[in-house]
Amino acid sequence: MAQIVSAAAEVFAESSYEAATTNAIAKRAGISPGSLYQFFANKDEIARALAERYVAELGVAQAKALDLEKLRTASLEETLAAVIAPLIEFNLANRGFKALFARPDMPPSLTEAVAPLHATLTERVKALLAMRFPQLAGDALDRTVTVAIQIVRAMMPLIVAAEEGPERDALVAELHRALHAYLSDVVR
Repeated sequence: MAQIVSAAAEVFAESSYEAATTNAIAKRAGISPGSLYQFFANKDEIARALAERYVAELGVAQAKALDLEKLRTASLEETLAAVIAPLIEFNLANRGFKALFARPDMPPSLTEAVAPLHATLTERVKALLAMRFPQLAGDALDRTVTVAIQIVRAMMPLIVAAEEGPERDALVAELHRALHAYLSDVVR
């Protein structure tokens, strides 16, 4: 089963969720389509299993990135570096993630699968920002959390698509700069 889910991640990353077929996934997994159907009834079921895997893996990355105790005394630059690096690592290691979850037209079955992940991420970022910027509260805090998350979501596909080296490093630096400028301005 894990072999099928891993193959699906690769196929989704290469051709998109819509263009992917169970035949292409089976071929990538090195099995027959009939064998695939012994484990999954359709592409949506495979995507849900992949979503569950990503939820678990990203949860670990988020916990590492948003460790409030470690970040309590860190500077804003250190905090951004500690938060962004594991998220970039996760996205680079899981290129199929964006093909499934960084889309405005996500199928309801996938939306349900990643809802706990989004809720956890939002709450962790909210706790971090509330700790770092106690003057933010209520709607202002919620809005700041939403905008900060959206800045990261907007930049991540560019970072993942860039070749390793100077261009990716420059894009990561731009992400840091954008978040630093935004957060610094919000709390003035």
